[in-house]
Amino acid sequence: MDQEVYDVLIIGSGIAGLTAALYSARQGLKTIIVSADLGGQLVMAPEIQNFPGFESIRGYELIQRVEAQVRAYDVEVVYDEIQELSRQGEYFVAKGLSSEYRAFTVVLACGKAPKELGVPGEKELRGKGVSYCVVCDAPLFKGRTVALVGWGHHGWESVNTLAGYARKVYWVFPSAEPYDDEEAVRSLLSRGVVELVPRAQLVAVKGSKRVEALVVRNRDTDEEREIQLDGVFIEIGYEPKTGFLKGFVNLNDKGEVVVDREGRTSMPGVFAAGDVTDMPYKQAVIAAGMGSIAALSAYKYLMEVRGKKVAVLSDWRHGKR
Repeated sequence: MDQEVYDVLIIGSGIAGLTAALYSARQGLKTIIVSADLGGQLVMAPEIQNFPGFESIRGYELIQRVEAQVRAYDVEVVYDEIQELSRQGEYFVAKGLSSEYRAFTVVLACGKAPKELGVPGEKELRGKGVSYCVVCDAPLFKGRTVALVGWGHHGWESVNTLAGYARKVYWVFPSAEPYDDEEAVRSLLSRGVVELVPRAQLVAVKGSKRVEALVVRNRDTDEEREIQLDGVFIEIGYEPKTGFLKGFVNLNDKGEVVVDREGRTSMPGVFAAGDVTDMPYKQAVIAAGMGSIAALSAYKYLMEVRGKKVAVLSDWRHGKR
């Protein structure tokens, strides 16, 4: 039996990917979303106040609303992680960890992923005590002992959140001070649950089935210390996970996909949207707009390949109620 070929394959299910799916499906294109998770970075936002139409909304709630719109158009959503993308004749082939997907066009909307430290035990214990999202997982560690690897204002916010749940929080950071606002740090320490671990480098995460301890090395003395705990949060920023695209589409020096104003990449038939692109402004509303542009550009491309002219692209159809 021949494998199904979709009109549009969307890699990523953040706000850019979901919006692209909504627009491609509304143009009557058979669409599939393949993503390792749902929502991307947006689910980590506790509150969004600059998305049009909402005075205030949680990131996860916004994603849920757009996902519901997408599913109303029978878009197929598959949870898988794409490892390789290639062109084979008239269609593209995306190889995931679980399966293989084929489509006539592709929209890259894989956003950015949390930076990893690459230390022993980190990968093996991810989701088993190793987390990259305090907002998502802090409630799971109520009354337990955890560590936060991070610094600056974001690190302070993360530790402040964890201190509201955990019995003890170790704040691990590489410099002498974790944050340049001394008053904010003093206020945090006055809560009695936070211990600073300065000039420290995380070198290993230990545990059999779950996190049991972490090992940190003092950057000045090289002395190592093992800290017994239940979980470790790594919040050191984000980076595009575009290694599988090297040599396939043009990337800039940051690893971002280079696009034009219509969301086209250097590979005809492949489009990109959102934080994975070289667009300098990383905002949810911009990612959503880019998702719609990429989808409409994919539609235009398909129509032209199939010998049909598209003069003006509008979207006025009424969806299912």
